[in-house]
Amino acid sequence: MNPANFTGTGVAIVTPFKKDKAIDYIALEKHVEFLVGNGVNYLVILGTSGESVTQSDEEKIELTSFVVKKVNKRIPLVLGIGGNNTTAVINKIQKTDLNGIDGILSVTPYYNKPSQAGLYEHFKAIAQASSKPIILYNVPGRTSVNMKAETTLKLAIDFKNIIAIKEASGDISQAMYLVKDKPKDFLIISGEDALALPLIMLGFSGVISVVGNAMPNEFSTMVKLALENNFKDAKKLHYKLIEFTDHMFVEGNPSGVKAALEILGIMENNLRLPLVPVSDNTYKKIETLIKKIKS
Repeated sequence: MNPANFTGTGVAIVTPFKKDKAIDYIALEKHVEFLVGNGVNYLVILGTSGESVTQSDEEKIELTSFVVKKVNKRIPLVLGIGGNNTTAVINKIQKTDLNGIDGILSVTPYYNKPSQAGLYEHFKAIAQASSKPIILYNVPGRTSVNMKAETTLKLAIDFKNIIAIKEASGDISQAMYLVKDKPKDFLIISGEDALALPLIMLGFSGVISVVGNAMPNEFSTMVKLALENNFKDAKKLHYKLIEFTDHMFVEGNPSGVKAALEILGIMENNLRLPLVPVSDNTYKKIETLIKKIKS
């Protein structure tokens, strides 16, 4: 259980689909090799960017097994298992084949909006049931509940297998309190690409990235430089990528990054409803930005 496995750039890997919306495993293999070969530190399977909520249990099992086999222990793997029914999350963790999986990413419960005490009890139950290290995921923009710094830190102190948090609240003050009071080996990971550099400067240990799907070398290099305190060169890459980063989210995620990946020749630009591809104007802008970055 080495938290250092999740330092640097993790990529929340997207799921390629064919035109009939079946999973495109040929494109997925190509994408895995693209990421592993371009310096990312670990992959996150079945996160939001992977359109996990649109996949059946059978598809999730098959996709996870495929990625585990193709990565073949070259870099660590994190599997997304979360939800707003604590018992169901625990059952899912206990029934999932976690061979080849190095950690679990578990999002705060959504829709039912638990209190801070409820969030604590939810993750306490998961920690007690899990054989794998847990990365908490706080993303109030999607879940409508913010896990406060004191709740996260209490969980970090009380449960040794809760090793990190993917923090995507966008609250810089909260971010600073997480860094200020965290246990020594507990990792604070950015869940927002645009804030990755400033948050690393504050003491974050890296990022779980969407942009890294399309720009793995550039983005992971920026993060590496920042973690080495080479902020001068890191800032150059940050500003080179910032407009592209913004356009990955202008019409939703992973719509933006799937457009970029089609332009790069990695996969087709297909999503499952209720998500749809970006508009023609945004697609053309993303294409222009890619040419500019790659020139």
